[in-house]
Amino acid sequence: MSLERKDEHDQKAWMEERDLTPVEKQYLIVLMWLDKRLRIVDYLEILEDMYYKINLQMPKSHTEQYNLDNKFWYWYPLYALGSFSTLAYVVAAISGALLGFYYAPAASGAAGNPTVAYNSITFIMTEMNFGFMLRSIHRWSAQVMTAAVFLHMLRVYFTGAYKEPRELNWLIGIVLISLTMVFGYTGYLLPWDQLAYWAGTIGVNMSLSIPLVGEWVAQLLFGGFTLTQATLQRMYILHVFFLPFVVTTIIAIHIGIVWMQGIAEPH
Repeated sequence: MSLERKDEHDQKAWMEERDLTPVEKQYLIVLMWLDKRLRIVDYLEILEDMYYKINLQMPKSHTEQYNLDNKFWYWYPLYALGSFSTLAYVVAAISGALLGFYYAPAASGAAGNPTVAYNSITFIMTEMNFGFMLRSIHRWSAQVMTAAVFLHMLRVYFTGAYKEPRELNWLIGIVLISLTMVFGYTGYLLPWDQLAYWAGTIGVNMSLSIPLVGEWVAQLLFGGFTLTQATLQRMYILHVFFLPFVVTTIIAIHIGIVWMQGIAEPH
């Protein structure tokens, strides 16, 4: 009897020894057939090993770590601000991507009439199905993310979680909160209404006030010393194409370092 025939005989004998239902027998037969051809069991064992390694590496809550009975008093809301801001960022990214299907970054318009960008916002808010809700979700998730990132930085500072060996992640956090501000500013200008116009004007004047390189910065970020189509185009590119990829990459690095080092304990 060949080795393959012997394996089949042993497998059938193993199944007959156990009181298996017809469905369980068919399941095992299909699994064994697939395993011979695709090595499914080997890959399942690899996935199981990865799961246990990742589970051991993930930070544990204080209730879980210290076997505390009173879960309420040992639940630290301030230690969830990082994940809360990440969740708000994901919601803002998804809602923003959906808004991008209907927004037109054009500052031109007939004399005395609203711009194309403003008209697209008006269409989203008044005519598109669930448009008002979608834009509100995007706006509020962005504001929640900004507040959560700010409070997260305060928590890290006042609990001393920025100290060794977490100095690098603290610097990455400073970069992230700065990019969050830029995210908010570029998005603030996209409706191209009166608020956006004067916010853009303030941005141009602040750029011009920078010593030596002020004019160069204004030309680079705003396309000149006054607000034009080039300004709106730059804000749109930064908000939709540049910042999401940069911020997502840095967030992934930030979370990866937290995963490797663990969460700084409050006590």
